[in-house]
Amino acid sequence: KLPSLGLQPVITPELVQGRVHLKCSYSPASPGPPVQYRVLWSRLSSPGKREQVHQETTPQPFSHVEMDGADLRLGDTVFCTVTAFRRGSPEQQSLPEDSKGFYAGIKFLPESLEIAEDGKEHDLTVLSTVPIACPGQDDSCKITLQLSTEDLGKSTPGPPDIALSACQVDLLPGPCSGSSCAAATVTATAVTDFAQDGNRVSRVSARPAAPRDLLWRAYMPRDVKVTVRDLPTGNCYSFTDPHIITFDGWRYESHKIGTFLLCRSEARPFEVHIRQWDCGGHRSATACNCGVAAR
Repeated sequence: KLPSLGLQPVITPELVQGRVHLKCSYSPASPGPPVQYRVLWSRLSSPGKREQVHQETTPQPFSHVEMDGADLRLGDTVFCTVTAFRRGSPEQQSLPEDSKGFYAGIKFLPESLEIAEDGKEHDLTVLSTVPIACPGQDDSCKITLQLSTEDLGKSTPGPPDIALSACQVDLLPGPCSGSSCAAATVTATAVTDFAQDGNRVSRVSARPAAPRDLLWRAYMPRDVKVTVRDLPTGNCYSFTDPHIITFDGWRYESHKIGTFLLCRSEARPFEVHIRQWDCGGHRSATACNCGVAAR
């Protein structure tokens, strides 16, 4: 056998004549006599099991394969395995070298999220690891992803525990950088529901909306799970001839007549006004709640 050549094959995505291809690049660590390369492309068909999709022999230090939606589809994890041999001596082979698995499709970053019912916004990035092709001549150079949320914690579906800043995002064509060829970011916020319902798991789904590109039509990207940590909710009260209980449990009485500020947040635009009016008549000076306004 030939010694191990340190080919270090790497898969990168690129557009070839407007269609999505994967390129396997490799080269020997040190120059030597010319060799041929046998490149075997495979996809992960089930955990730990690969299925061969294409094979070629080439003198070039690279090999292409098309993401055609049949042999290679979005959602596949793809490998290339390269073996070198001397021309005219195919029996003298180097040891086969594997690339790392390349996941072709949509990814969420982070892949899972844990947030709390504290009103904070958390960035959720949706990215495509393959370039966006342009099938038409008009403005169809984008993939629109419809975003939805679902509560996984209940036997009967209820309102999800998270809210997104957008219902859809557009992935626009651009140069590939790192593992991203197109990306968009939304913010996810836990819904403050005033209920002590424990920690709950929701999921965010992204579905391509009416894509023209055949490659995207039957593709269902993986969901991202979002765990929402329940936080206790504060309560304050003003009732009858106003007895007032504050958030921290202090109790007051107020018999004044007029419109008052009951509560104001220092962190967000939230406040509650109450109106108290005479309800005791001539016998006693008593005020009662008769109106409320909340922002």
